[in-house]
Amino acid sequence: EGADELRLSNGTGPCSGRVEVKHEEQWGTVCDGDWTIEDAEVVCKQLQCGSAVQALNRAPFGEGSGPTWLYRVDCRGDEPTLWNCSHPGWGAFTCPHYFDTGVICSGFSGLRLTGGDTACSGDLKVKQEETWATVCFSHIDFKTASVICNELECGQAVDILRGTHFGDRHELIWQEEFHCVGNETRLAHCPRMLHHSKTCSHDATVVCSGYGGYRLANGSTRCSGRVELLHGGTWGTLCDYLWDLPAANALCQQLDCGVALLIPGGQAVPQGDRFVDGNGPVWRDAFHCEGTESCLWDCAQVTLGNPTCSAREAATVICSGKSGTHLMLCKTSHSQTVPTGVAEDVGVVCSGSRQIRLVNGTKRCAGRVELYHDGIWGTICDDNWDLSDANVVCKQLGCGHAIKAFVSAHYGEGSGQIWLDDVNCTGAESDLWACPSRAWGQHNCQHKEDAGVLCSEFLALRLVDGNDCAGRLEVFYNGTWGSICSNRMSQLAAITVCKHLNCGDGGEIASDFKYGRGSGPTWLDHVECTEQHSSLWQCQSDPWDRQSCDNRAEETHISCTDREKLRVIGGEGGCSGRVEIWHQGSWGTVCDDSWDMADANVVCRQLGCGSAVSALSEAAFGEGTGPIWLEKVHCKGTELSLWDCPAKPLFSKNCDHKEDAAVNCS
Repeated sequence: EGADELRLSNGTGPCSGRVEVKHEEQWGTVCDGDWTIEDAEVVCKQLQCGSAVQALNRAPFGEGSGPTWLYRVDCRGDEPTLWNCSHPGWGAFTCPHYFDTGVICSGFSGLRLTGGDTACSGDLKVKQEETWATVCFSHIDFKTASVICNELECGQAVDILRGTHFGDRHELIWQEEFHCVGNETRLAHCPRMLHHSKTCSHDATVVCSGYGGYRLANGSTRCSGRVELLHGGTWGTLCDYLWDLPAANALCQQLDCGVALLIPGGQAVPQGDRFVDGNGPVWRDAFHCEGTESCLWDCAQVTLGNPTCSAREAATVICSGKSGTHLMLCKTSHSQTVPTGVAEDVGVVCSGSRQIRLVNGTKRCAGRVELYHDGIWGTICDDNWDLSDANVVCKQLGCGHAIKAFVSAHYGEGSGQIWLDDVNCTGAESDLWACPSRAWGQHNCQHKEDAGVLCSEFLALRLVDGNDCAGRLEVFYNGTWGSICSNRMSQLAAITVCKHLNCGDGGEIASDFKYGRGSGPTWLDHVECTEQHSSLWQCQSDPWDRQSCDNRAEETHISCTDREKLRVIGGEGGCSGRVEIWHQGSWGTVCDDSWDMADANVVCRQLGCGSAVSALSEAAFGEGTGPIWLEKVHCKGTELSLWDCPAKPLFSKNCDHKEDAAVNCS
């Protein structure tokens, strides 16, 4: 006799429909006048369909046929199967099919936004059983985005964007289209429609405001006062750490208050005090704006390592107030009021407005220095470029002080204008154009002399002494790599590190200290992350301190799930094919130079496929795509993992995909 089975039929997909049970090789229904959400919860969990959204009776999905196998089921909600709940017995009562029960399950057990600049923006993914499925851009709308932002406690929906083009990526695509009304508390409660087409041109990127709200408190006008943010349902004051005019300007524009005139506070302006008597928490977030944003939430946000702040150190601003022709360029969830006859996409840049930015340094606070003048971006020549010049740039951008002034196009050559030459700052100037230099546009330079800076607030993260995705955790701050201490660190923080480094969705803190001891500063301690964080920079921690922990045994060692991922493609049964390895967030191949049986043996053993029958070359299973990660691999054949073998990363252009290595295992 076969095992008992459960299914939902006649619904919009495998996760909604009439509840049907197979018992003694025959399918039948469940009859229940008192069918509750707890009963439905057990059905959804058993079918790996997320959580129960609705429990329905009186044949909502039509009348079934066959025996009514179960009657009056009474579940607590945590039973492994429906028939583990208390019930009078199989087929104990025959009831008309008019009373057949139905269930609507969420179909997914979680949702998140990944790969965005903030914890509240990114590609929309829903968790289906154990994997994360991508949601298609054409399957959601603005109302759906509003429900998602609300559920993630990320404020209002700002935008839905076409994400990356799908092409040939073999990712799981969520098969339903969402049609939310907009007042649902969870995405799972929205109506949806099943889509049978497996194609999707772009994934959906959702941008939420990231905070429930912004306001100015205690000011003499609506457009001045102490800056307050709504975070996870609580209003608190924003700390004035790194609060600067570009950020204040973005906030003034967002609140429809014109431009920022003044940031009171400091010695020069005593009236700053009158705004400050806040109670409630003080948020330690710092916003890094370039000056072009029309909205505070478009700016990069960093919390990690920021100093603690008292209520007296609140960020304040006095805005100019409403301007007659002000256009709200900030995308908010309410409809924009744009004067008639003005196209919505308006951006005005006057030639008098000068801006500064850093380019090509991967993240903010490092890069080639570029200036915006007369409507064009241009570079700076490195003649006489030194630390006092670089200091002015770092200070102006809210990036702390200069660690290094780079010359000779260290961050790559720019193009177009070279605006300044022979810059000679004292270091005390408030912006770069206040420093003595040749006249704008006068120089005797080429772009190979473009100047760059590295500032103290430049942050980077790495795992060392293991491989890319496993090792001792180090952070780059104030010009130096240093360790992060593990006190109070949870697995969530480890998972956040792995996501941040493109090393998969899982990770743990390794307790065997096999990745050696650090020698630099121990920069941070008490790092605490939440599920919304996709980057370590958004997590809370103690302030930066060179000696955050006394003992090297408190250093953090992390191992991510993607640390040694290996697969073979193109053959039968997962034990023969082209060898592919996962590195820096993508799959790539191995070049067949010096590829032999010893190498193939290690691959077969690591895959649990026995020993190698043959080591194949010249793309025997077809040419791969993407990077070629390794050129020459030299295994002895006894290693437990391909990562233990000496190998040469591909720097030369000796290989192409015609030379992809492959294996046949026993």
